[in-house]
Amino acid sequence: MNLPLLRLLQLASPALPVGAYTYSQGLEWAVESGTVRDEASALAWIADQLEWNLGRFEAPLLARLIAAWQAEDGAMAETLNDEFLASRETAELRAETLQMGYSLLRLLAELRDFPQTRIDALRVAPAPTFPYVWSCVAATWEIPAAAALSAYCWSWAENQTMAAIKAVPLGQAAGQRMLLALGNRIDAVAERALTLPPEEYSNFAPGFAIASSRHETQYSRLFRS
Repeated sequence: MNLPLLRLLQLASPALPVGAYTYSQGLEWAVESGTVRDEASALAWIADQLEWNLGRFEAPLLARLIAAWQAEDGAMAETLNDEFLASRETAELRAETLQMGYSLLRLLAELRDFPQTRIDALRVAPAPTFPYVWSCVAATWEIPAAAALSAYCWSWAENQTMAAIKAVPLGQAAGQRMLLALGNRIDAVAERALTLPPEEYSNFAPGFAIASSRHETQYSRLFRS
């Protein structure tokens, strides 16, 4: 039965109405500053984030969140939600994850086939983070953790690539070449995330944090982060 796969495709789809397409996570400022200026530099920027930021903190934390939901350990899931929110270094990054988490939770209520007990557990203040809600959906829909992590990373990479296509700008073929290259890295990132011990988590990426903070006062911009 392919239902978990179909559910995963739905969860990772760009059509998921959570507003992901409105965020560049500092990439727009990297373009403005000249750090990202063509296909090669855009790929390097996104691949470094995948490896050193998403891959060493967000993805491992997402794996633990999925495990917590699978074990019905709501207290652990909420602790991890707080940890992720505390890791957002700028106002834009904090607003992004809270808005996307809120939007996904609202969608779940409107689907009318998601367990009400889980929806209630997701209602935390000030709002749930996106990984908190996303991991709950993956666990509830019985999506294998490895597949869920790969899809989460792919969805992120696809959104970043689309942001680069618009902001640099790049052509569609360049975007597809970038996705091929990024896709070749995602399995390894997901596999490491499943086994990385918490004491080795790190979101130390000063260039990313600077880009995000500078974007907050960027004069002309297309994206919200």
